[in-house]
Amino acid sequence: MSSSLHCSEKGEIKEERNMTNPLNSTAANRSNQPSSDGISDGQITNEEAESLINKKNCSGHKLKEVTDSDTFSDNGKDDSDTKKRFHYHQDQRRMSLTSIVAVESPSSSNAPSRKTIDLGHGSDLIYIQRFLPFQQSWTFFDYLDKHIPWTRPTIRVFGRSCLQPRDTCYVASSGLTALVYSGYRPTSYSWDDFPPLKEILDAIYKALPGSRFNSLLLNRYKGASDYVAWHADDEKIYGPTPEIASVSFGCERDFVLKKKKDEESSQGKTGDSGPAKKRLKRSSREDQQSLTLKHGSLLVMRGYTQRDWIHSVPKRAKAEGTRINLTFRLVL
Repeated sequence: MSSSLHCSEKGEIKEERNMTNPLNSTAANRSNQPSSDGISDGQITNEEAESLINKKNCSGHKLKEVTDSDTFSDNGKDDSDTKKRFHYHQDQRRMSLTSIVAVESPSSSNAPSRKTIDLGHGSDLIYIQRFLPFQQSWTFFDYLDKHIPWTRPTIRVFGRSCLQPRDTCYVASSGLTALVYSGYRPTSYSWDDFPPLKEILDAIYKALPGSRFNSLLLNRYKGASDYVAWHADDEKIYGPTPEIASVSFGCERDFVLKKKKDEESSQGKTGDSGPAKKRLKRSSREDQQSLTLKHGSLLVMRGYTQRDWIHSVPKRAKAEGTRINLTFRLVL
């Protein structure tokens, strides 16, 4: 990833059995908890329920997903297969989230819905909010948080050394050109070192037929002050029109894009040539896009997005939880 990174701890590395099947790992800790509360069941959409849960997770509370197949009913009809009740635990006490029931929307196709955003001039985005199942996404989150060898490197920004404001790790196929950004060259790990990454990559290939990726940059944002500043992933090793697939787990964070100034775009600059505040004044509101990247979502940047746009994940005071982001790329 290009510079314009501003400025801590290393993640803990532990061994875990059944690494090749994350569905058999810690997911059970987030599900199948007995319910003893007498809670009336009001219906909301699956999206609304997940949004509330994610907001609670970002505020630092541990969340549990509870399915009660014996008590869910509506007008005398048992809908236990499609309804889920969610609770969160705080200070060893159960507190209800105002009687939440998530109803799975019927669909004639297994493919999740997607949103395409045309940025103009050959640049576009694809956003799939429910790219991976909700509970499976937490399983991947737990695995990545515990088993990836996270590091918080020292980088060079505007001629000064500082800690990168997030943890990182790099995975790539053998024989590729090394990744270097902000004076930092990360250690390259093998895909075989972390088998669940292959499962996520396979899911991406199903959603994006014809796409191909051979490298992966992982980032972990451990709280509100972790961020990535304005930049573009326009290194020469990715070619002129790179496709970058970004999968998010954990706390929701805003992803903001801003159109480069014409001179920056035409000269192939990354948008890192000046302070972010000064660059921001050059763009009008019409030249900006903002998305809240949900837990388990997929965002794809295509075409000339890296040439013509810069993007960031800014600081957010309310984002107290951890977010893990995987960006899959193709090194030419």
